[in-house]
Amino acid sequence: MKRTITHLADGRELIYFDRRDDADRGAIDRRPLDPRPVASELRYDPLTEEWIAIAGHRQSRTFMPPADECPLCPSTDTRLSEIPAHDYDVVVFENRFPSFSGNLGAYGDVGGLSEVRPGVGRCEVMCFTSDHSSSFSRLTDDQVELVMEAWADRTAELSAIDGVEQVFCFENRGEEIGITLTHPHGQIYAYPYVTPRTRLQLGAAARYAAAHEGRSLFADVLTAERAGPRVVAANELWTAFVPAAARWPFEVHVYPHRQVPDLAALSEAERAAFAPLYTSVLRAFDGLFGVVMPYIAAWHQAPVREQRDLGYLHLELFSIRRAPGKLKYLAGSESAMGAFVNDVLPEEAARMIRSQVDH
Repeated sequence: MKRTITHLADGRELIYFDRRDDADRGAIDRRPLDPRPVASELRYDPLTEEWIAIAGHRQSRTFMPPADECPLCPSTDTRLSEIPAHDYDVVVFENRFPSFSGNLGAYGDVGGLSEVRPGVGRCEVMCFTSDHSSSFSRLTDDQVELVMEAWADRTAELSAIDGVEQVFCFENRGEEIGITLTHPHGQIYAYPYVTPRTRLQLGAAARYAAAHEGRSLFADVLTAERAGPRVVAANELWTAFVPAAARWPFEVHVYPHRQVPDLAALSEAERAAFAPLYTSVLRAFDGLFGVVMPYIAAWHQAPVREQRDLGYLHLELFSIRRAPGKLKYLAGSESAMGAFVNDVLPEEAARMIRSQVDH
């Protein structure tokens, strides 16, 4: 893999990841860009003990442009994009409209009981391929391995930034999910705090370890699921299963068999084995109803500085589609109370997905 660092016209960092060592990455960004926005402010909610990012500059971000104006496609002689090169394998760059960044402004008291601090961190965009019409499910195994190399690289680099507490790699796909760009891409958030969902999971893992002679909750969940009826795909190093208490109509968790804290800790063999299993599950999602399934794919990684021994890297993939022409909306119970009601029996969801997985 060749890794090339360059910068866009407004100073943002851009990194090419190439399979070929002779790739030429000397193209320069010639666009006249506005100055970069200052970092968001974080406001503390004392009722939930959570930090909320207030990022007003994101209101002006690009929204669903036509394909010939896509900012994630390579630049051409007549149209300039976020990627100066005329082609690329995988590329990562700092988000132009970030929720978190190192470009700090002034932050004052907002009154009430809410503490305020700067939204220090970093947000990056990762383009999986230069092919605008493709998707992650259609990437070759070699392409997926390069994406994983980039994920691991960014996880390690972002974890080293002062003030970053957790790194989150994810992909949103489909208009129903709320995407703003259709080009195959994901994002990486380097948070200045440990996220609420991770705190909940690690708290549960700590209590489980204390009650079970130090055993790993995640590892025991994986062991139990591997012996049950909800496995949808597996190989020697990874297992994909529908969790027993799935929140979403179609939800799959993908675990490596070896407990590691984050993507950077995966072995070369584990990264290679992930590719064919994961893309087969994505294709199975699309095969369920014969339509492109909207989904969120979220990597759960251990925090940077605390409880890393409890963390267990895994991917959570879920769709809000529950049937042909029907979506799962987060209505009163879910949105207001965080109390989920799932309309699809997890065992039935597993059977349906398994029937579509490539064999």
